Amino acid sequence: MKKWLALLLTLVLAISSQGCVSAGSGLRSFSNQYEGYEFMYPNGWTEVKVPGAADVVFHVIVHETENVSVVISNVPEGKTLQDLGTPTEMGYKLSKGINAIAGDQDVELVSAQEIEAGDKTYYILEYVADLPSGVRHNLTSVIVRRGRLFTFNASTQENRWERVKDLMKQSVASFKVA
Repeated sequence: MKKWLALLLTLVLAISSQGCVSAGSGLRSFSNQYEGYEFMYPNGWTEVKVPGAADVVFHVIVHETENVSVVISNVPEGKTLQDLGTPTEMGYKLSKGINAIAGDQDVELVSAQEIEAGDKTYYILEYVADLPSGVRHNLTSVIVRRGRLFTFNASTQENRWERVKDLMKQSVASFKVA
């Protein structure tokens, strides 16, 4: 009888804990109501405070350099994302920013595409960067809203890319700005 009760309790806990998982396999929801953005990030990741330009950063404890972050910067008044350039042009501009931070390292823009979501336009960019800390794979979503450029970045070491790329892609695709 005790074994049956333990099995039943385990089953109930397993089913109820599945309800706590957000939409998307292995992802949790984050929302910043004040800044007007939201995204999904992998289960088990934790928010960390990083001094600098990032509004928010989440990373996995085991692989601390594997992270997602949001950076918000101002754009000239009245400018749209398309005014700042095509996806490829924007990708190259952002890669130059990575180079400036990393000290003239090799950054390859792998892909750049434009995505329409209702009345909003996002650019989805993919990079491979050979940095002093090692080769990294980055996926980025950018959008201009309310006079600001919102940049969502998901980054991991290249040797982990194949294992985490689906979660990273889902996370980047979930990024929405009001």
